[in-house]
Amino acid sequence: MTINYPNGKAYATDNHHQISKKPISFSNRGMTLEEEINRSNQYYLVNNIAVVHKKPTPIQIVSVDYPKRSAAKIKEAYFKKASTTDYNGVYQGHYLDFDAKETKNKSAFPLQNFHKHQIEHMRQCLNQQGICFAIIKFVVDQQIFVLKASDLIYAWDCQFDGGRKSIPRTEIETMGIKVDYQINPLIPYLNAVDHFLN
Repeated sequence: MTINYPNGKAYATDNHHQISKKPISFSNRGMTLEEEINRSNQYYLVNNIAVVHKKPTPIQIVSVDYPKRSAAKIKEAYFKKASTTDYNGVYQGHYLDFDAKETKNKSAFPLQNFHKHQIEHMRQCLNQQGICFAIIKFVVDQQIFVLKASDLIYAWDCQFDGGRKSIPRTEIETMGIKVDYQINPLIPYLNAVDHFLN
């Protein structure tokens, strides 16, 4: 039996063609970690679970071009100040503050992916009893971990006392909480926050 698509090409339906049954993977859809977290945050918001947003990066606009009356094009701008962490919000009455980082490194997470002002911001949030953490994604195998800010800060401080310039993946797997992809939310990172709260 032959079935034709609207474009006229034939689609054969016989017993010789079998569909391979590969396990469904919700990872590696071409999205960045930021896009994945933004989608997850939208799910949390729509379902009244949490209110978490990406912080806008403060910029100072210097020059604008108006090619049309209805459109403006920014020609020159600069960052007003160094940004802190990527995300903040509220979950079950708790203040959340976190950053998201990806690495192509297979065996360790380089601490240079963070900046000093981000670490200091996390310290300040912890001092105010906020829930602060980092979401770390190893791109090579699409594995995601949630690491408490206190563990990240400890590793950061140790590097200046002759310690390593990175956190071995084995330590992240031990200290952090692995978060597996799912359909909704795509990255259920609040499961790790529940663990912190308990």
